[in-house]
Amino acid sequence: MQKLGDFKLPHFFNYPPYFTYSPRFFISVLQPVRETREKQIQLWKELILDYCRTQKIFIIRLEEEFPLFSNSVIERTLSHEAREAFLSALVAEGRAEWLDKGRRNCLILWHRIQEWADIIVNFVKDNGFEDSVMTVEEIRSGIESRGTELHGIDRTILMRALKLLEQKGKLAIFKGTSTDDEGVKFSV
Repeated sequence: MQKLGDFKLPHFFNYPPYFTYSPRFFISVLQPVRETREKQIQLWKELILDYCRTQKIFIIRLEEEFPLFSNSVIERTLSHEAREAFLSALVAEGRAEWLDKGRRNCLILWHRIQEWADIIVNFVKDNGFEDSVMTVEEIRSGIESRGTELHGIDRTILMRALKLLEQKGKLAIFKGTSTDDEGVKFSV
């Protein structure tokens, strides 16, 4: 089985039709048959989410190289059209969001915002932080979050999850003099 670093790639990754090749343009495109294309898109969505989760990748930039989008073993690279189609399918399911109108940068939500909010609540309860104050940066990169899914979380995702919890009355967000010292008072 082929690996990408320590990530085990699924069998379809070495199956050329899932990188459908166009000899005219020397690039890969989407499958022309609807049923096959739907299966292709589903497999790619699962692969992208799984890879991003295990590698803690939150943003995919279409204009930059992304390891999943090419396979040197079978000499195939996904076309821009295919990349955008796979990411757009994730967006349609609420598992990603385009960060710009040009669809060049995509925020990957391997956990939905509500799931991130639940992870935060569990983190607070598991560590005895009820009625405590922490900075946003401590949640993202502090000693307390090491070894948890919160460590290294994208700031945009974290803030959206915190705001959701604030709306539910489980915490209060207060502004500091800079984004580095924004604070959170938990009341879960």
